[in-house]
Amino acid sequence: MAWPEPVERVANVLKEAAIDSRVEEFGEGAATARDAARAIGCDLSQIVKSLVFVCDGAYVLALVPGDRRADEAAIGEAVSASEVRVARAEEVLHATGFEPGAVAPFPRRAVTETLMDTSFFAQEVVWVGAGSESHMASLQPAELLKLAGARSVELTARG
Repeated sequence: MAWPEPVERVANVLKEAAIDSRVEEFGEGAATARDAARAIGCDLSQIVKSLVFVCDGAYVLALVPGDRRADEAAIGEAVSASEVRVARAEEVLHATGFEPGAVAPFPRRAVTETLMDTSFFAQEVVWVGAGSESHMASLQPAELLKLAGARSVELTARG
C-alpha cells in the first residue's frame, strides 16, 4: 500500500535509522492531540505536538506533550531569542515541508533548532505526526531526540 509522499518521507527516516517504530494510519484522523490520543488509545501526554515558532527570524521546532501548552518565554530563553511568535501556516510548510496539523519532527527542512520537552522521557513510547492528518508514528523518546536532532529542555508553562 502506497502512502502519501509526506508520510513516505517520515517512514524512510525511520527505516534508515533502523529503530523500533511503526507508522499507522487512523481513518478518523489525528489532526489535534486529543483526536490522536483518542484514535491511538494512549494518554494525551504521549502525543508529541510539533509546533513551529519564529525566534528572531529563525524557525524553531518545539516538541511539546499533547496535554500541555508551549511556553514562548521558555522557548525564547532556550534559543536566546528576544522575539518569539507562533509560525503562520505558510511558514510551517516552508520550515518543515509539512502542512499544519500534519507536521512530523523529521526530516527537517528550514528548521534551525529543535527543542523537545523533558517530560517525554517519563514515557516508554511517544507518538509523533507522520506527515498527514491521519498518520502517526510511535517511537521511544530517546530515538525521537536523536532523529529530530533535538535538545531536551523544559518547554511548557509550569503549573
